Formats: sequence, C-alpha cells, structure tokens
Amino acid sequence: MSGKRIFSGVQPSGNLTIGNYLGAIQQFVRLQEDGEEAFYCVVDLHAVTVPQNPEELREKTVEVAALYMACGLNPKKSTLFVQSHVPAHAELGWLLQCVARIGELNRMTQYKEKGGGKDTVNVGLYTYPVLMAADILLYQATHVPVGEDQKQHLELTRDIAERFNKQFGELFTLPEPMIGEVGARIMALDEPQKKMSKSAKNEMSRIILLDSPEMILKKIKRAVTDTENEIRYDPVRKPGISNLLSIYSLFSGESIDALERKYAGVQYGPFKNDLAEVITDSLSEIQRRYRELSREEVIASLQEGAEKASEVAEQTLRKARELFGFLPKTNQLLSEKL
Repeated sequence: MSGKRIFSGVQPSGNLTIGNYLGAIQQFVRLQEDGEEAFYCVVDLHAVTVPQNPEELREKTVEVAALYMACGLNPKKSTLFVQSHVPAHAELGWLLQCVARIGELNRMTQYKEKGGGKDTVNVGLYTYPVLMAADILLYQATHVPVGEDQKQHLELTRDIAERFNKQFGELFTLPEPMIGEVGARIMALDEPQKKMSKSAKNEMSRIILLDSPEMILKKIKRAVTDTENEIRYDPVRKPGISNLLSIYSLFSGESIDALERKYAGVQYGPFKNDLAEVITDSLSEIQRRYRELSREEVIASLQEGAEKASEVAEQTLRKARELFGFLPKTNQLLSEKL
C-alpha cells in the first residue's frame, strides 16, 4: 500500500449538522478528489451503545449515507459502507478487547462524560473505544480525520496496535490523526464554548443540513453573541460572534479579516441575516442532491461498499486470527497441507 489510506466513521443518530459538514465531510471530499484511498463507515454498532428505536436507526443509517453522497462523496471513488455489514468489525473488536486493558478504558473521558459513573450503563459504552480501534486497524488506515474530542481514542488505538504487534507479530499500521486547523470545531449556537453536537438536547444549538431557509434564519437570529455589537474575531472575549465569523468564512470562502472589514460598523442583525443567506445558499445544493437520490440507489451503493470493505477487512482479520493461534476455517484447512 502506498500513499495515504483514510478511515472515518459517523454514527447514524441525531441529524448531521453544519459542524459535521465543515469540520469533517468537506475534508473527506477534498481527500477523495486528491486521489487518496478512503473508507467511510456509518457506524451503527457504535450507535447502539445507547438505546435506539430500531426503525429510526435503519432510516437514519440510510439518511446519513445519502447525505454523505449529497455532500460530494462518490461511492466510485471512496468506499462508503455500513459497519454491521462487515462482520470483521465485531470479531476484531473482541480480539482487541483481549489486548486492551481496563486501566486504559477507565481513562477514557467520553465514557466518564456519557456514563456518569452509573452502574446501569451498558458494557458496550465502556468498551466501544476498542471497537473503534478495530474499525481503524482493519483497514490498515494511515490517517484518521478526528476532532479533538476523539483524539484520545486514536491514541488508544495506537497503543493497542503497538501492543498487539509486539505480543503477536507485526500486523497493524499505526494511524496518524488528521485534525483540521480551520473548521475542526464549529461551536454550538447557544453555548459557543461547546462544540456543535448533533445529539445536543437544544435543537436551536445547531443547524442541520436539511434545515429549511426559515429555520436557518431563526436559529442564526437566536445565536448567542455579546453586548458589544462589534463584529470582530476574538474567540476568548467574543466566542459567539467569532464562531459565526468562522461559519461565514468557511461557507463563503471569504477570509475572516475580509469579513471584519466588510462588516465594520455594521450591527449584528444585518450580519446575521447575511450569514443565514450564505448558509441557505450553500445547503440548497446539498439538499437538492439529497432529494434526487433514491433509497434504492443509496442502499445499492452501501452494499457495493460493504463488499469492497469486506475484501480488505477479511485479509486483516485472517492474519489476526492466525497470529492469535486460532484454527483456520474449514475452507482454508482444505487448501492447506497438514
């Protein structure tokens, strides 16, 4: 394998936001156009670490894949698939659980935040960083686009891979994080000190990719700013307006400096109206392509992607099983000399 091999996954829960788009999906499309080999996975196994409505989970899985395609991911150039369609994820996840250590999982901050120390939290929420490691290592990924909140999990992935390689034999590539400097952290509209989340309780905290123009304007108008009424980029003293400037810059292509000059002396109201229009114009094309995709087309692309992903994943899993000392499957035994 030469060059980069990219892996990333997104849960089919909640609704994809402009934070997902600006912070991740745009980067995926650029990597695809640069000719990098990439695997993008809808991680439904991760989604069930918290209760899900089965029918909604199925629908969201298709919706997320369709939005990825509408945003520009081409299944002919990148491999787009559903995690549970490739059984190797679950099997390697178990093998790596036998390599990972409790002390490592106890230090995972996301588990502490989501679990809250409750005994009623399911075991999957505790061990899912190991499954995430399996997701990445199956494809011998060299680079993984992650936000700061997932960087700890990638460090765990590297630790598990190094331990496996040392204990059983060289197999896994050690992945490097790809954290974009711009757009990596689009903040919540209601609490600009927190990252925009598709699962936050307050729907006004985020703009989702399928929001109507009226809803986009409503949310932007309600976005938290400050009392100065000066459009200036200062993330420490003016986190709200700084976040809006970042969003405006990323959607419009204008630099933040240019926007500061453009809106010098302008009040927040007109600035927010213009920002809502810029976002609406940008999302309208994505929404158009999303509406044009048929369910059958999306599912067919996911099935094709799962076949391509399985070919790569099974090669890694077969080697892992062999290094662990497991007896080969019957069809392999028949082709081997005893």
